[in-house]
Parts: sequence; structure tokens; C-alpha cells
Amino acid sequence: MDITVRAARPHEYEAVGELTAGVYLGDDLLDFGRRDPYLAVLRDARHRAEHAELLVAAGPAGSGADEGAGGEVLGTVTFAVYGGEYAEIARPGEGEFRTLAVRPDARGRGVGEALVRECVDRARALGLERLVLSSQHMMHAAHRLYGRLGFVRTPDRDWRPVENVPLLTFALAVR
Repeated sequence: MDITVRAARPHEYEAVGELTAGVYLGDDLLDFGRRDPYLAVLRDARHRAEHAELLVAAGPAGSGADEGAGGEVLGTVTFAVYGGEYAEIARPGEGEFRTLAVRPDARGRGVGEALVRECVDRARALGLERLVLSSQHMMHAAHRLYGRLGFVRTPDRDWRPVENVPLLTFALAVR
């Protein structure tokens, strides 16, 4: 599949937010389901685009929703750098990505990998030392992807955004 990773376009923000929220709900990643306060954050792609880099993976038009001149949106990720509003664990010299989400019908086709590789490329282009991320315990497919790409677990940086949500952390040296 030919996948292009690019900045999300303003007319796509609502669909990107719904894609992200839908993936987290569908994969049972929210403790309180549709009542989880994090759902509003996931849906607010416009805010992510204004305060970080909101990226999408687009494929050839013709196999689903969100089609347009840039192709069909198959997945999304947010890239941030230390000091930015969306950088939760990044330290000086580090970039971070979060809210990686791939439509269920696009999984296994390289969409997630293309998005992560773009984050790696952006971190390198900025001259950063490392790229870091947080992940939930049950995100096994994502953990396999991170391992294939050279990310290593950093248990000393594991954290909890709220009491009942422990997050694992990973890092990749990019320089």
C-alpha cells in the first residue's frame, strides 16, 4: 500500500479526532468508556494541531471515509518536543509522540509504522537526541512495532497520568 504521512489539514481535524477517539474506545483503552474525561482530549484534534504536529497517514482514495485530494486518512499521531503542551515525558533534547491511532480496517498494512518512522525522522531533523513515548500495558501490537524499530523500555520513566492508569515508557536514540 502506498502511504503518505503529512500534516493533518484543518478540514480533517474533526474526522481525525473521531478516528482517535473511536480507536481508543474500540480497543477498550479508556477506563470509563464513553464517560472517560480523556475522550474529549482525543476528540480535540484541532487543539493538538495548534500546539503540536498533528500527522496523518493517508492512502489511496477509494476504500472508505475521509477521502479527498490527499487520500484517505488511515491513521494519526501527534509529535511534540520538550516544553510543548503535548510533551508529557520528554526531557530537554527529546521529542515525543502520542495518540497513535490506526483505523481497524487499515491495521497490518504498515500505517502505524509509517507514522512512527515519520516521528523518528522529525526528531532527527530537529537534531534531537531521543524520541520517547508512553503506552498502556495492553497495547501489545504497538509494543512489538516499537521493538522492531529499536525502541527500548525505560521503566525508570514509567508514570501514571491518573491513579488507575499506569503507563509504560519507551525511548529511541535518534542521534
